[in-house]
Amino acid sequence: MRLSRASSARLVIAGAAVLTAVTGSAIAGSAVAFGSTAANVGSASSASSASSASDPGTLIVHPASDHVRGAFMAPVPISDPQCEAVYRIDCYVPDQIEAAYNLPALYSRGINGKGRTIVVVDAYGSPTIADDLLSFDQYLGLGTPPLRIVQVGHVPTFDSSNADMVGWASEATLDVEYAHAGAPAAKIVLVEVAQEDLQHLVLAVRYAVQHKLGDVISLSWGEPEQALGREFVSSYSSIFSQAASKHITIVASSGDSGVSGQDNNGNYYQRRVATWPATSPYVTAVGGTRLNLNASGARNGLDTAWNDTYSTAVNDFYVGNDGPNPLATGGGKSAYYGRPGYQHGVRSVTGGQRGIPDISMSASCSVAVNVFETFTGGQGGWIANCGTSESAPMFAAIVALAAQVAGHSLGLINPALYALAAGHAAGIVPVASGNNSVSFSGVTVHGYSVRRSYNLVTGLGTVNGQDLVPELARSA
Repeated sequence: MRLSRASSARLVIAGAAVLTAVTGSAIAGSAVAFGSTAANVGSASSASSASSASDPGTLIVHPASDHVRGAFMAPVPISDPQCEAVYRIDCYVPDQIEAAYNLPALYSRGINGKGRTIVVVDAYGSPTIADDLLSFDQYLGLGTPPLRIVQVGHVPTFDSSNADMVGWASEATLDVEYAHAGAPAAKIVLVEVAQEDLQHLVLAVRYAVQHKLGDVISLSWGEPEQALGREFVSSYSSIFSQAASKHITIVASSGDSGVSGQDNNGNYYQRRVATWPATSPYVTAVGGTRLNLNASGARNGLDTAWNDTYSTAVNDFYVGNDGPNPLATGGGKSAYYGRPGYQHGVRSVTGGQRGIPDISMSASCSVAVNVFETFTGGQGGWIANCGTSESAPMFAAIVALAAQVAGHSLGLINPALYALAAGHAAGIVPVASGNNSVSFSGVTVHGYSVRRSYNLVTGLGTVNGQDLVPELARSA
């Protein structure tokens, strides 16, 4: 779930619906440029052949198009002073983000994701992702990874006048570039899905799991459980347990609408809801924080929870009005999943239910990150982007680094994360303060508050990669 200069409407970038059995052949020309490879496969599963309009899985995922005001672009990454002066927000470059999580200390020892693979699953993808990743790399000196594109079904030709395609292209770009920024030597596989509905997206995850396309799969989309219903969630839950059985880690955004989210009609829930598939006990749910960094990436203070709902500057920049709009890290209790064993130690917070998120990283729109994209034509350029679609691929990169150290994929890492937190491991860092309450249209949905131990805003806390990577490698 990402917010790109105007942000996610409907699932805060997210997903909904049915995967029809089709076979395809066309491959975007740019996908094979600069050493990347592309492949096109048939439907991820024939089990999805027909869908009903009443099927909750057929809900369309609108990445961020409804309020798009037209993203500004710059020929070079946007500096903090420029952002502050013109847009009243901060803008960070990957070097600062890497430094914030103490990743250069790992890179200097050759721990950079080499030999591991991160899979990203998105609708449509981007026709210029290979070229854009190359430009991102060349400017920042990260080193270009092998990029493989797998198309599931007949992925339609990109149409720059289609706001949903533009939103998903922005999503794919953020996902790929920041997975790469965190683990610069890891291979990247972008799975492009033919339709922007939850069933297509989830069944593409099944394809990635069955064919073991990588060590860790990053998902930046989701839907409130209540919008899907218990039957739908139950029908597709086995995909994530199968991933665990194949020792594949899945990370998913916890949501960008705080404790709310959108229903089947695009209206925000006026009660607390939690986002699936992040609520699956077999998924590591990744929430969002707000970094407070200096120019070198050193922290000026502890992270806080991401909540820009009440920031006039952020609302004006991303949504086009003064707000409030729901712009905050997702979190809460599942309506359908009971508390998994690894959350027994935090039962005073979760009760008998699965709680999310599990962990958090940078996502705030008041401290957006630089992303390079050209898919809308012309010279393209650098734009500001944010949301838990930043934090999810970044944490997927942390998993890839740990898998390199371990020498094997890690599978379900949640038991290890909770055990490490219980033992006060140095790799998990407390978040200072914040909440995920949101307001809209005169309504406030009261969320949860950060506490020093586990909470339903930022989970166990955030990451010190220098320590967490070897800790995970030993424990998972």
